[in-house]
Amino acid sequence: MMDPMRLGNQPRFLTPTPDHESGDVGNALTGVSVANPLVAPILAVQAGDYLVDAFQRSVLFWDTLRRRGDNALRRKEEGHPPVLHYDYQVLLDGRKSSRPVNYALLKIKPDPTVPTDARQRPFVIVDPRAGHGPGIGGFKQDSEVGMALRAGHPVYFVGFFPRPMPGQKLTDVAEAEARFIEEVARRHPDADKPCVIGNCQAGWAVAALAAVRPEIMGPLILSGAPLAYWSGVSGKNPMRYTAGLIGGQWMESLACDLGHGLFDGAYLVQNFENLNPANTLWTKYYNLYSRIDTEAERFLEFEAWWSGYFLMNAEEMDAIVSDLFVGNRLARGAITTPEGSTINLKNIRSPVVVFASRGDNITPPQQALNWIEDVYGSDRNVIESGRTIVYLLHEKVGHLGVFVSGSVAKKEYSQLVGTLEMIDALPPGLYEMIIKPAVPGRLELPLPGQYSVRFEVRKLSDIRALGDSRRDEEAFVAVDAVSRLGEAIYQSRLGPWLRTLGSDWLAECLREWHPLRVQRRILSSQNPVVVGLSGPAPLVRRFRRPVPEGNWFQAQEALVSESVIAALDLSRDMRDVFWETVFKFAYGPLGWGGIFRVQPAAQVGAPTPPEPSPTPPNGELTKGGPLAAILRMLAAVCLDRGVFDPDSAVRLRSLLAYSVFREVTPTELKALFRQQASLLRRYPEPAINALADMLLDAHTRQDAVRTVLEVLGSGSDMAKLNGPLCRRIRRVFGNELWAGSAFHQLGPSLTP
Repeated sequence: MMDPMRLGNQPRFLTPTPDHESGDVGNALTGVSVANPLVAPILAVQAGDYLVDAFQRSVLFWDTLRRRGDNALRRKEEGHPPVLHYDYQVLLDGRKSSRPVNYALLKIKPDPTVPTDARQRPFVIVDPRAGHGPGIGGFKQDSEVGMALRAGHPVYFVGFFPRPMPGQKLTDVAEAEARFIEEVARRHPDADKPCVIGNCQAGWAVAALAAVRPEIMGPLILSGAPLAYWSGVSGKNPMRYTAGLIGGQWMESLACDLGHGLFDGAYLVQNFENLNPANTLWTKYYNLYSRIDTEAERFLEFEAWWSGYFLMNAEEMDAIVSDLFVGNRLARGAITTPEGSTINLKNIRSPVVVFASRGDNITPPQQALNWIEDVYGSDRNVIESGRTIVYLLHEKVGHLGVFVSGSVAKKEYSQLVGTLEMIDALPPGLYEMIIKPAVPGRLELPLPGQYSVRFEVRKLSDIRALGDSRRDEEAFVAVDAVSRLGEAIYQSRLGPWLRTLGSDWLAECLREWHPLRVQRRILSSQNPVVVGLSGPAPLVRRFRRPVPEGNWFQAQEALVSESVIAALDLSRDMRDVFWETVFKFAYGPLGWGGIFRVQPAAQVGAPTPPEPSPTPPNGELTKGGPLAAILRMLAAVCLDRGVFDPDSAVRLRSLLAYSVFREVTPTELKALFRQQASLLRRYPEPAINALADMLLDAHTRQDAVRTVLEVLGSGSDMAKLNGPLCRRIRRVFGNELWAGSAFHQLGPSLTP
């Protein structure tokens, strides 16, 4: 039988376009009028193909939703285990500790074909407890867990159970997580301190723990973690207005009282879904329907995590809402521990990596990064405090993509894992991590994938430039005041009555009748209608006949979908503009802001005056001899360039082959390099002048210079390095010492 699609050998018929000649808009195919005798039979055949395909897709679509509902009910019966792609072993169960919590430490079992090295730095991945269950950091092969395992690192995972322990508080959770990290370090005595990855909510929890217990952990990676809750860009980040629009904390207290002391994580998930109604109501379901042959398993895999709703104690939610979401007290150093000490993020000693995305409207870059300015106030304070902070920005991925996207894992997380030792060696300061396609012929670290990584020196002004300004944060001071007032009224009036009338039975009924749970239950095998709609699914799979590519009716279906999405996006944008306007009016100078005396913009989130330049400590600048001098000169080259790249790391590592460095371990080398670079950044002129006292005689100076030039690369000439630090070094030693003609005449005492 002749294929009607090939009639007239005109595949252009398949794309709908206006018929400009006849004026028959919508009734033409690629400019050919419907009067053309070839068009009618083609449309008839395509209509038949489309109807068969649409019927089959509908059956498989409803069958997939039925499977999702069944999976949700089954996982609830199983206690919602982590959705990890990898097998694991429970090492520590926090429910059995002296201050029990619903957290546990898991050891991820690696693939036997990719063994891990116990001497490599272990990774501890902490998943967010923000409504959903654990596992998002490793529910795919290409994930945070997968990238660390692939690089040979031991990997541990901090998960949690659906219900909190009675009386459990955030401080109890922090104590348990500290024990977990200490246990990981104990299991790897020959490795560096564990790298801890905190996703979303877990990011601020890990940061707070690192400020209280800085000695127990190595580098921190904060992925999509909000630490500056008032920050954002006007017109783009509406979620930050939510607390003010509902009057502050009292609504959270109401939800906890209705839950008989427990907060239902389904409310948080619903807030996420309300943020993007087009995706919630249409896009994710149309994607499933339109790509049912390839999308079903991915949809079910993700929904296994998305459909699990975990609970939190009222004490935990009270602290989160009052101290963080509304009060923004973590970055401001206004949270105290039960022992009375202040949680000050300045106390974090380890390098901190902040991973954020410009496409994230839940934790935008401003919320992920503005805490740096709030805590340190000036670039000089970052350097003088000895802190290394790196930030990495993705251009477009959304909030969940920061954790679950396979492409993000293969690019960003693989490079974070591969360059972690380099990050650990960076001198104090603020840097941006730049990932680009690899350049052939350059020195490269053995990184997975075809990428080249460099770390560029940045200033706080670069972070400020990511947003429009921080002036609109003034209004959130009034939100905090109104929230405390509303909470006091609620706790003195309505709260006691609800707690008296509440019961476990009523709370469980309210949870079971939450719309998100009802939706899963209705669209499951418990509903005979759904079973009937999906019943023919096995037969449809056997005789599946997808519509041929280019079907005109399928193209119209896609256009209708785009129209629905555009309409929902428009309604969302109008809603967000309306609520933002209401918020700014309600909490501006004509509203609550005028009553609660909002702070001037210069005091809200503004940098503190820089500390005066300290006096160089006696003797510290001249310690270390030739070894320290060589590292200081290499650091000067990097600081002049403003870039630390894989070439820098390879060259630094090559120093271990030189005789003067042969008794130094890689860990000690990194620490020494950081120390010398820090001295250069804090006291540039005195540190360079001190080189003359570290290298007293001409022969020692020649040997040190020869080593520096060899490490920089064959044919390097310090005279060509015109940065301010290198020019100062030439003035101290004399330009003739760096001339290329003298390169091969220097002594061999420091050669490999």
